[in-house]
Amino acid sequence: MFRFLNKALSDERIEAIEKAALEAVAAGNVDTAREELEPLVRAQRRQAEAACSLVRVVGSYGLPIEYALELLVAVERAHGDDTELLSLVAAASEAARDIDFLNAAPPEHPLFLKLVDGLAARLTDSRGSERERTLLAGLATAARIVGRQRDSIAEQAYLRLIELEPGKSSHHYNYGLFLKTRGRFDEGVAANQEAIRLTKDKVESYQWNLGICATGAGQGEIALAVWKGIGNIVEMGRFDLPDGGYPQCKVRLAERPLAERDAASDDPGFEETIWIQRLSPCHGIVRSVLVQDLGVDYGDVVLIDGAPITYHRYGDDEVPVFPHLATLCRQGYRFYDFAGTQNESGQLESLSRGLPADAIIYSHTENFEEICASCWRDPNVDHEQHEVERRNVVTGRIAAPPSIDARQLLADLDRALGEDPGCRLYAPSLSIVAGETDRASVDQRRFDMLSG
Repeated sequence: MFRFLNKALSDERIEAIEKAALEAVAAGNVDTAREELEPLVRAQRRQAEAACSLVRVVGSYGLPIEYALELLVAVERAHGDDTELLSLVAAASEAARDIDFLNAAPPEHPLFLKLVDGLAARLTDSRGSERERTLLAGLATAARIVGRQRDSIAEQAYLRLIELEPGKSSHHYNYGLFLKTRGRFDEGVAANQEAIRLTKDKVESYQWNLGICATGAGQGEIALAVWKGIGNIVEMGRFDLPDGGYPQCKVRLAERPLAERDAASDDPGFEETIWIQRLSPCHGIVRSVLVQDLGVDYGDVVLIDGAPITYHRYGDDEVPVFPHLATLCRQGYRFYDFAGTQNESGQLESLSRGLPADAIIYSHTENFEEICASCWRDPNVDHEQHEVERRNVVTGRIAAPPSIDARQLLADLDRALGEDPGCRLYAPSLSIVAGETDRASVDQRRFDMLSG
């Protein structure tokens, strides 16, 4: 009986289990996949082939993150002395992270750092051996995931892979991905151009990564050629970058986006989801006035990554929400807090039509809503419902380009308010900058009464 329990799974049995599990994963049947994998989970402690099979299934990216992490931890505990298997675990470790949340902080689970430090310690002994490439691939992936504190290890691994196999396009592409996430956009352009040169086929992911890096580097002509080459209708426009007619989308802005971090501050800080006027597949102008101070605000130009985090539903429309990769241009808009009253929702905001240039009255009361993480990510939540509630007392901020004189802005605001007697608006900070100190005192009292 005990001999039966300890009997190893045959290669054919392992292959059949893996195939069945992958089919269940592809069909979205996670519970079925778990059941199929149970024999491998039991066998992997004593059988490296079963452990390798488990890691391959994790690397398919279809398992729930928590379960994927659980499986990798189990394999690492059972086979931590096996360099090749540990390398495979490290290469699959990205599947145990929510990769859509580009700006997430480095993982807290000790597995990731353990993989990096364990493999880095074995680099010298593996140099020149058959297993070196496998080790380097796993080390590069895990070190990139761990974050800025292990950047030198990740970069050394990427460069060594390129040294060993300079003609392999995927090595250059993966290095380009690393450079993009570190804000080294000019180098990312060169790496992705080399990846494209080395492949006969047109690989869309290579093109996208090149376009994003070129936009981040301000190399507009290269970005324009990329986007046109994959069917976008764009021309050179504002900010010397491609400019096309794209629908507005949303961006999860970060105080510290991934491409702008360092080892001392390797987390996103505060975040806020906002609207942008999308100019190209990967950049646009912020069109929400922020509630928090993230160092980026209305009118600034941001770089976004190509894969949406989620979609927000507004009635019958689905709006993609992209991660914030970097801030390309801060245009220095000026902001003035206000409080006011209106008879109908959106009435004060509509007065923006009477303001000069790109100035706007932006109501946080109507446009800003705190939503729990699960609802924020749920594509079935109708976000339009958060914006239809009638608000008679509103607070927010007025945003204006630096070219607009505060006195002129105040005069235009008064003119717009005079044309709509159903509205009142008090912006004491604007009155102060405009030199209207007496008015500022009155506005401050009314502002405090409405916003208190």
